[in-house]
Formats: sequence, structure tokens, C-alpha cells
Amino acid sequence: MSEQEIDAYLAKLEEPKRTTLSELRQTIHDIIPDAEQCISYRMPAFRLQGRVVAGFAAFTNHLSYLPHSGSVLSELGDDLAGYVSTPGALHFPVDQPLPRSLVEKLIEVRLRQVR
Repeated sequence: MSEQEIDAYLAKLEEPKRTTLSELRQTIHDIIPDAEQCISYRMPAFRLQGRVVAGFAAFTNHLSYLPHSGSVLSELGDDLAGYVSTPGALHFPVDQPLPRSLVEKLIEVRLRQVR
């Protein structure tokens, strides 16, 4: 059911938000194919072994990658240069997908925390 909920979430978005987040969704799925797609805090997310490890959301003027941990982003320092972030969200433009290499690093840090 959750994959369909994510499909519905994305379907409600205008372009280019829909395409950019669809690309991020596919990138996350490619990196952690065993993860269950779910909705967490009313936003699309990926869960492994019962723990949410990655998520994303659309906002009015930006998109966000959500590591579901307040310490993931602080561990990546220079890798996040050029991006705006809060302790729990990495903001990026609506028309510029996050680079796969960055998503891999974000997920790698979060998986270390979970394990």
C-alpha cells in the first residue's frame, strides 16, 4: 500500500517537483533495494529493519531530503557545501536532483547509525 501512497503523493505535485522527487525516489531505491517504501510523518520514506533511513518531501520553494536523524547532515560537512540545511533536512532546488554520490553518502551515514 505505501508504494501507492508515494505514487499518490508524487502525482499531486506540479512539475518539475514531481520529476525531481521521482528521480530521488528511484535513486534511493537503487541504493537500498531491500528497503520498504512507506509514509512517515505524512512524507515518502524508506524503511529498513523497522527503521526509517531516508525520506523526501516537497515544499513551496524547495525540496528536502530527510535522513530521519538529527546527526546525519552534520557528519557530511563539506559534502553539503552549496546546500541549505537544518539539522533534520537537506534542502535542494525543485529542478535539480541530488547527485547520486551524495545520496549514497547520506544513506551510508544513516545505515551506520541504524546498525
